[in-house]
Amino acid sequence: MQFSESWLRQYVNPSLDSDALGHALTMAGLEVEEQHSVAPAFNKVVIAKILSAEQHPDADRLRVCKVDAGTGQELQIVCGAPNARAGIKIPCAMVGAELPPAEAGGKPFVIKVGKLRGVESQGMLCSGRELGLGDDHEGILELPADAPVGEDIRKYLDLDDQIFVIKLTPNKADCLSLLGVAREVSAITGAALCAPKWNAPAAAIDEKRKVAVENKELCGRFAGRVIRGVNPQAETPNWIVKRLSRAGQRSISALVDLSNYVMLEMGQPTHIFDIDRLEGDITVRWAKTGEILELLNEQTVTLQGPDSAGKLQDAGVVADQNGPVALAGIMGGNHCAVSDDTKNVYVEAAYWLPSAIQGRARRFNFSTDAAHRFERGVDPQNTVNCLEYLSALIIEVCGGQAGPVDDQILNVPERKPVKMRLARAEKVIGIPLTKEIVADVFKRLGFEFKQEGDAFIVIPPSYRFDIEIEEDLIEEVARLYGFENIPDQPPVASLKMSAQDEAKRGIHLLRQRLALQGYQEAVNFGFTDLESEQRLTGATDKDVIAVLNPIANQYGVMRSTLWGGLLSNLKSNLNRGAGRVRLFETGRVFKRDCSIQEAAGKVAGFSQPQKVGGIAYGAFVPEQWAAATRAVDFFDVKGDLERVLDPLRIVTEAAKHPALHPGRSAKVFLTGLKSRIDIGWIGELHPGLQQAYELPQAPVLFELNLEPISELGLPVPQELSKFPAVQRDLALVVKQGVSAQSLLDAMAASKQNFVCAIELFDEFKPKAGSSNMADDEKSLAFRVTLLNPAETLQDAQIDAVMSALLGAVEKKCAARLR
Repeated sequence: MQFSESWLRQYVNPSLDSDALGHALTMAGLEVEEQHSVAPAFNKVVIAKILSAEQHPDADRLRVCKVDAGTGQELQIVCGAPNARAGIKIPCAMVGAELPPAEAGGKPFVIKVGKLRGVESQGMLCSGRELGLGDDHEGILELPADAPVGEDIRKYLDLDDQIFVIKLTPNKADCLSLLGVAREVSAITGAALCAPKWNAPAAAIDEKRKVAVENKELCGRFAGRVIRGVNPQAETPNWIVKRLSRAGQRSISALVDLSNYVMLEMGQPTHIFDIDRLEGDITVRWAKTGEILELLNEQTVTLQGPDSAGKLQDAGVVADQNGPVALAGIMGGNHCAVSDDTKNVYVEAAYWLPSAIQGRARRFNFSTDAAHRFERGVDPQNTVNCLEYLSALIIEVCGGQAGPVDDQILNVPERKPVKMRLARAEKVIGIPLTKEIVADVFKRLGFEFKQEGDAFIVIPPSYRFDIEIEEDLIEEVARLYGFENIPDQPPVASLKMSAQDEAKRGIHLLRQRLALQGYQEAVNFGFTDLESEQRLTGATDKDVIAVLNPIANQYGVMRSTLWGGLLSNLKSNLNRGAGRVRLFETGRVFKRDCSIQEAAGKVAGFSQPQKVGGIAYGAFVPEQWAAATRAVDFFDVKGDLERVLDPLRIVTEAAKHPALHPGRSAKVFLTGLKSRIDIGWIGELHPGLQQAYELPQAPVLFELNLEPISELGLPVPQELSKFPAVQRDLALVVKQGVSAQSLLDAMAASKQNFVCAIELFDEFKPKAGSSNMADDEKSLAFRVTLLNPAETLQDAQIDAVMSALLGAVEKKCAARLR
């Protein structure tokens, strides 16, 4: 939002200088991003009148001008401007004047007496560009005929007027107008607010244009009137042109300038149609599929109607019998635009619902001031007021006769009361507050409120779309109290040595252990794209959690696995020449779960578990002389996890996952307890996904639930036995499809006394016909450690245990002794 200080002080004039005013606005949440004078510093430039302009004797493009600069004697100045002629008034830089530098950071340009092609020049006639008033340098700047000769040009043009550029947050739509900023300044400083006043034009003709609003979810209020007999070539008043210029708007024509002026001053975008180009009645509706509209920016757009589900509309339109004539709340069409031939106009002001405008302009790759305001919220109670104001300006500047206002109120939002508790405000802001302080803030803001004990019930004004919840009112109290008045106090807390929970392992230790295994930590968004989410998890559209306002298309859904981000990280590293990548990430994933109830840190219907995931790609170890180069595999990563999770023990069990290789993936279980706990997955990337991600080699991935692996339990001390342990080997022949883990589970289930540990140490698969084993069999050898802490084990006891173990695997796994 850009405006001049003089324009603002017409409505509110606090006893603050320019710098203090900018500081007050910033401290109230309206950040003054830029503040500068209308023109850069220069001196000794006065208003002068050209008395004569003669051709230079030795140069076709130069003129020798006699100039009256109010000094009592004529000055001779050589000028090359094509518009230099007798009788006009122009800015003249006197000898010794310092003009703004041509480039930023350069030195001022000093005017001296000089000679141009042999003719002396005693000054310089200045263009707007040379004074820092724009880029126009095709000729000298012409001033009004009544400009006083000899007066300082800075004073005459008010070039010391300050330009404020305010960086507004999206919730402060009420300050997208001079009146809105003036309201804020009045509330901040206590200065009186002087709203603009005018006389509403009386209806001189009895004519209305019929308007039918078909969609109330598009337009909540529509007002318009006919004005006949306007002069579109009338000159825009200089004071309006000046204000528009200092607000960053260029003057176009009287009708357009007046519409822009009302938008900047009152915050209500309006539009003026050439009524003679409208065919029949006006309709306000959603666009129909295939409709074409040529806009004022000469861009032609093809509109789309509702989608197959009947929900998504491309844009709203204002249409006549032949089709759209304007994009609702965004931009008018070229067909019915006002021109120099316009005689009769239809002036429109409407309240477009923010939900109907948001994002529409961006679909057409442009933005407009009107859309910027409507998508944030425009005061629906001020619609007719602004229409009357614009009508009065049009009749004053362009003449004409106005018809009655046709106002349709269809779907104006009702502002619901908002409650703010005094104790809650004190807790959030961190300062003691009284009822008197809060009441004064709300009065200064113009809020209607009532008190119920220590609570305030506020009815937000129609122009404050940002006041919806208690925290919004607390923010208003903090703003008006003054952020700089809130003491800067560090939090005070007692120091104590907290006992570390020995039974738990923190996430930082897991991160440290993964780093020690050669993995580097990655940090990704909790969002991902729909395609990656579905192909990595096999989720349906119903399972996916869509983001209502994604920051980008590739972040449209919430992630339910960490693998999407890690695969993107891998791809990014490979594109930059990396050949060996080890990455891990810790973070939350998001899934639908109807069993989750609303609680602190939880959202009803959604599960948000913390997980740790990783990816390994490339060689098993960096290239070296001591080991042959080979690709990392399933067992390498499983070994990494075993070292990271120690002293917890994990086992894997073959299983299928939509993102993993069907024959090289497994579930990971936490064992060592009475029952196994499913904690995650490990495996190679699916070949189809390897191709989709264009990876030369399949990476190995893992993902584990963080909660179960953080529970270590307390260590249980055991007395060292005075008697030696005994080891026996057990070689078993089983079918190729029988896993070693199933044999271990069968032996553990037999619960034999004296068994301390059972470890697999060998696997043998015979070649065809080379042994007494069948081709579909294999031999697995286990080392059994036995110990009796009370006495030395006897052979009979050992043989009984080994026989029991053999019997267990024979019964459950169809194993035989080799």
